[in-house]
Parts: sequence; C-alpha cells; structure tokens
Amino acid sequence: MSSISALVKRHPLTTFFILAYALSWWAWIPYALGVFPNPVASFGPFLAALVVLALTEGKVGLLGLFRRMIRWRVAPGWYAVALLLPAVLAASATALNVLLGAQPPSATQLGAWTGIFSTFAIVLLVPGVGGVWEEPGWRGYALPRLQSGRSALVASLILAALIAGWHLPLMVVGQVHYSDIVLIVAGVIVFNWVFNNAKGSVLIIMLMHAANNAVAGSFFAPMFSGADSVRQAWLLALVWWVVAVLVIVISGPTNFSRKYHKQEEALPDSEPVPNRQGV
Repeated sequence: MSSISALVKRHPLTTFFILAYALSWWAWIPYALGVFPNPVASFGPFLAALVVLALTEGKVGLLGLFRRMIRWRVAPGWYAVALLLPAVLAASATALNVLLGAQPPSATQLGAWTGIFSTFAIVLLVPGVGGVWEEPGWRGYALPRLQSGRSALVASLILAALIAGWHLPLMVVGQVHYSDIVLIVAGVIVFNWVFNNAKGSVLIIMLMHAANNAVAGSFFAPMFSGADSVRQAWLLALVWWVVAVLVIVISGPTNFSRKYHKQEEALPDSEPVPNRQGV
C-alpha cells in the first residue's frame, strides 16, 4: 500500500486522469447487459479526485475540495452568467436552426419549458444523472493543477482533450453527437473562465453544468430529429465557440481574467489574488 501511495504522490495528476476514466468506463459492462442507462458513470472524476486527495493530501486536501464545492460567496453577476448563458446559447442555436430550415418547435414543445426546473434539480442533486458531478474532479481537482505553470488557455486545451476522450463511449453508442468534441473544447474554455473569476467555486460550475444539461440537452435538443438534430448540435458548438473566442480575446489567454490570477494548485483554497501582469 505504501508503494502505491508513493507512486500516486509522485504522479497525482496522471493518476487522477487514469482513475477518472477507469471509475467511469466500468459502466460499459452493465450498459452492455442492459441494466445501466449509460456506458459512462459520470461521477467517476469526482471519485478519482477523492481517492487521489486521500492518498496524497489526506484530510486537508479532501476538505479543500469540499470547500470549493460549497463556495457560494461569488459576485451575483457570475451566478447570472452560470445560469443564463447556457440558456441564451441554446436558444440562439435553436433560432439559427429554424432560420436554416429546421422544423420549428411546436407550441406543445415550447410550452413544456416549466420542466426545465425539475430537470435542473435532478441533475444537480443526483450523482450519476447528467454530468454535473464530473465537475468536482475536472474543475475542483484537475484544473488548478493544470494551470500551475501553464496559461489558462493551454491548461484548458489539455483538459478539453481529456474530457472529450472521456465522452467517447457516449458518442460511440449515439447518446451524444460527435460534434460534442468541438463543443467540449469551447465549453471548457468558457467554464474555466467562470471558474477563474468566481473564486474557484466548484458550486457555480456545477450550477452552470446543470443549467446547460437542463436547457440545451433536455429541453431544446429533443425538439429536433434527423438532419435537424445534427445541425442543432453543430450550431450549438458554433455559438459556444463564439463565446470562447471572446473570452480569450477580452480576458486574455494567461488567466482568463483581467482582474484575477488564475486558480492554481499552490492556492487551492484562497481568494483570487489581483492580477499584477495585467492579463
């Protein structure tokens, strides 16, 4: 056991990503047997973070992650961004899709908007339903460590590649479009921008992920089928990329913030510090 712990301590981030895949992709087996709805257990990255933190930092590291998960003292504007931006982008992609010839949503489909709230609550509160419980692993554990010694943009591209790979089983079985590879890269940039400006709050990122799942995934996406559905997926990736480019240009690639330094491993539980580099 001591040799395993020593190995994990030497390579904590690599161990985390290996475990994140292993503790998620085991679901392939029960999925193939027809007893589990998805080929990926979405809470795997969270479990991986708990295991690695327990072996490398003990109680201090675990408490640090849990504090990020309940960090609610964030400027109200970032709550607005987290909850409303996914809805605005999904609605924009839907409007573009209709303008390009897709069958318009019916009054019945649009009238079901109140179901967004129950879906939001379920994916937020129930681990394994939706992807919300990925975030304590991706953003709570991995991102601050990836950003240590790297720019926010480079760290985002590395994380995006690994998250996209993690989603591959869902793409293979057809639960999500392959366009999600493009969407994930843009989404990671935007989510990391929010994270770096919201005091490293995992809570606000979980809220943002839940909002995206409830609005884009459960409300707008089912309105389309066939070619219209494929176009909707690509248009959604496009509008997210527009925002991602704006984030890079306006906030700067170094910290994704003009005001704060990026969240790093050396400052796992601190308030954002003033950005003296001006980027």
